[in-house]
Amino acid sequence: MASMLMKSLRSGPASSAWALQFAARSVSTSVPLQAQAKSKKTLAKPGVKNIVLVDGVRTPFLMSGTTYSDLMPHDLARAALQGLLNRTGIPKDAVDYIVYGTVIQEVKTSNVAREAALGAGFSDKIPAHTVTMACISSNQAMTTAVGMIAAGQCDAVVAGGVEFMSDVPIRHSRKMRKTMLSLNKAKSLGAKLSLLGSIRPAHLAPELPAVAEFSTAETMGHSADRLAAAFGVSRREQDEFALRSHSLAKKAQDEGLLSDVLTYKVPGRDIVSKDNGIRPSSLEQMGKLKPAFIKPHGTVTAANSSFLTDGASAVLIMSEEKALAMGYKPKAYLRDFVYVSQDPKDQLLLGPTYSTPKVLERSGLTMGDIDVFEFHEAFAGQIMANLKAMDSDWFAQTYMGRKAKVGTPPMEKFNTWGGSLSLGHPFGATGCRLVTTVAHRLKKEGGQYGLVAACAAGGQGHAMVIEAYPQ
Repeated sequence: MASMLMKSLRSGPASSAWALQFAARSVSTSVPLQAQAKSKKTLAKPGVKNIVLVDGVRTPFLMSGTTYSDLMPHDLARAALQGLLNRTGIPKDAVDYIVYGTVIQEVKTSNVAREAALGAGFSDKIPAHTVTMACISSNQAMTTAVGMIAAGQCDAVVAGGVEFMSDVPIRHSRKMRKTMLSLNKAKSLGAKLSLLGSIRPAHLAPELPAVAEFSTAETMGHSADRLAAAFGVSRREQDEFALRSHSLAKKAQDEGLLSDVLTYKVPGRDIVSKDNGIRPSSLEQMGKLKPAFIKPHGTVTAANSSFLTDGASAVLIMSEEKALAMGYKPKAYLRDFVYVSQDPKDQLLLGPTYSTPKVLERSGLTMGDIDVFEFHEAFAGQIMANLKAMDSDWFAQTYMGRKAKVGTPPMEKFNTWGGSLSLGHPFGATGCRLVTTVAHRLKKEGGQYGLVAACAAGGQGHAMVIEAYPQ
C-alpha cells in the first residue's frame, strides 16, 4: 500500500506543499469560533427515542507513574462516578445500568464497572458490566447505553471508562506458570521438590504487556510511523500538529474551558485538578528528539505521540423524556454512530477516514454541516495521514469503494481545545472525553452538530454525530 499511496500523493491534491501550508495554518488556529445562532434541521426521527447526554466528567488525566501511581483502576473509576453523582445530583438508585470500558484489565477487578459502582455508593441492585474495544472502549460503553435506552430496557445509564498504566499486570513466563499450577496440584513432597528442581533461570523472565497488535506483532507506534511515511507526512508536520495540540490545550486549560475535569483528592497524596501532560514546547526542542519506534530514520517521537496516561471518565445518558421529568437540562443529543474495521497491518489507524463518511451518510449530513470536530489524537502522524486520506479521491475510490473523498475538517473547527496528544489518552476513558468536549464546544460556539471520530487497535474505528440541545 505504501508505494501506491506515495504515487498518488505525488500526483494528487495531498501534496507536500499543501501539507506544510495546512500544518502552518493549523498551528495558528487558537481562537475558537464565536457563538452564532444556527437554524439547521434537527436529526430527531419520528417514532425514535431522543437520547441525551445529561453531563460528563473525568478525573484529571495524569502521566502514568505520577500522582496516581499507588492507586488501582477501580479507585479512579470510583472517583469519576462519585464526581458524576455530585455534578448531576442524580439519586444513586435512579440509574438503571452502568457500563464501563477498559483495555488492560486489573485481574483483581476484572469487572471494574461493578467494583467501582459499589465503591461509589450506587445501589447494589444496579447491574454493571465492563467492555473492551481498545481505544474506543468507552465509546462502546456509551453506545451500549444508547442501545439499551433505545430498546426500552433502561431510561438512565451511566457509561464511562478507565485506564491505569502506572501498574499493569506483569505475568510469569508460560513455563513458570505451568510449573506453579502443577505445584498447586502436587500431593507429595517428592513431587513438589521435583517440580521446584525443574525451574530454570529462563523460567523467571517476566512477560510484559505491550501496546502491540496480536495479529501482526507490530507496535502501534511502528504502524503510525509506517502510515506517516505512506502518506508523505513529514517529521516537521507532525511536530507542528503536536505543538498545536499542546498550545490549544494550555489555552483551554487557562481559560477554564475544560469544565469536565474534576478536583480529586488522591488518597495519601495531593489534590489534583488539572491534566499534567500539557506541555507546550518549541519546534526546536521537539526537533531534538530521536525517533521512538523506527530507528534511525522514523518520524514518530515521544513529542508527537500521545503518552501513557492514568485516568477515568463517566457520563450520564438518559432518554430525553426521563431527563426532563427529573428536571435536567441535557447538554446534547446523541445521534447516529457507526463502527468500522479494516486491515490491521497497513490501515490500523485509519478508523476516522472510514467511519466519518459512513456516519455522515446515516445522518444525512455533509462535512459542511458539522460545526465541531473532535478526533482522537493517538499520534500526530496518524491524524495527518487520516486528513490526507479523507482529502484523496484516489484513496476513497481505491480502498473504500466510494465515488469521491469526504473532505477534511476546517482546522478552525478541529480539536480546538487540544486533544489526546496533550490532554492525555487513558485508553479506556478517551471516548467519553471526546463526546463531552463536543457538547461543551457546541454550547460555547453556538454550533448545532458535532462529530467524534477515533481509531483503535485491531484496525477498528468509531464515529458519532452529536446534536446540541436547544438553549
